[in-house]
Amino acid sequence: MNQAYRLSVWYFWYFAFIGAFQPYFSLYLQAIGMGAERIAVLMSLGQLMRLGAPLCWSWLADRSGRRVRIMVLSTLAALASFSAVFLTRDFFGLLTALAVLHFFWSASLPLTEALTLDHLAGQPERYGRIRLWGSLGYIAAVTGTGWLLDVSPIHVLLWVSWALVFATFICSLALTEKAAPTHHPLAVMDQAWRQPRVIFLLLSSLFMVAAHGALYVFYSIHLVAHGYDKTTVGLLWMLGVLAEILVFFCMPKLAVGASLRGILLACFALAALRFLLIGWVADILWLLLLAQVLHGASFGVHHAAAMMALTRWFPPHQQARAQALYGSAAYGLGGLLGALLAGVLWASGGAGVAFSAASALALIGLMLVWYGIPGGPLLHLKPEAVR
Repeated sequence: MNQAYRLSVWYFWYFAFIGAFQPYFSLYLQAIGMGAERIAVLMSLGQLMRLGAPLCWSWLADRSGRRVRIMVLSTLAALASFSAVFLTRDFFGLLTALAVLHFFWSASLPLTEALTLDHLAGQPERYGRIRLWGSLGYIAAVTGTGWLLDVSPIHVLLWVSWALVFATFICSLALTEKAAPTHHPLAVMDQAWRQPRVIFLLLSSLFMVAAHGALYVFYSIHLVAHGYDKTTVGLLWMLGVLAEILVFFCMPKLAVGASLRGILLACFALAALRFLLIGWVADILWLLLLAQVLHGASFGVHHAAAMMALTRWFPPHQQARAQALYGSAAYGLGGLLGALLAGVLWASGGAGVAFSAASALALIGLMLVWYGIPGGPLLHLKPEAVR
């Protein structure tokens, strides 16, 4: 069994947990009596932990040269901490359990992304072919869990989620890594991150992830409120991820000769349209279907393009910290602010206001790309980081 296969299987189970937890845990919280603002706080803990925890884990991995061992131990700790969710329905109890869960869970993805890019050895356009297995895992979980919750009590979600974290732990045991990389001082990283194009990629990505806050926290609640059953909710989530998979298949051809700036501008414009459709025309099914297809642009193309750019802009010995810093700033800070803003706006103004704000955040990201990201073919971007 080669490394690409092991990584693909790991991505499958890791994102299967996300597919069960992210769309439906807000429904569980609603079912046990949590209000919108408390739901937003609890659902934003993953982003909060991603602010700093991945940096700690990547620093430890670079120091020790044992990325896989850290992944194994952190996933085991995440499994143990998730078990505490079975024991409490109190807000502060759940706050503590989920915070610890996400602290350890946040270690895995940036380290695996670095392992994947190491394995691809200068061919980042092949990243999507491995990463798409995560999308398949997400689809399997989001559709299967949606059907299951239509015929079973909501607390079954806890057992499904626990089992998927356990499967991720088992898969992490099979991963291998290359020899430990040579340590390079953080000053080198600091200089690399001061490049204007990197700063604007980071800032624009922060706004893109923040724009998805209302989607990730309230989309399922929004659809159920409009009369859709949980199976349909799962199928709509699945449609978005199918669009994402198509993007990952097509990205190698799309990226050849394409401009990073042009790709990102299209992603942000389509994201702005998507969130307006979700917020204001959820009763019109074909427009809701169109909005979900646009997930291929708002997440799939954007994520793949950002990964390619980081791979080209940073040399191999900086990839683990580059992935961690990008994840902390964009998915940590951006995701946290987006989720909390969505909670406040949802409580005060409802779905239309929350998703309109999401659209506005995407437009701010578009302006940042327009101003700060240079043109030039994506697959021919030359790294300028100090080596």
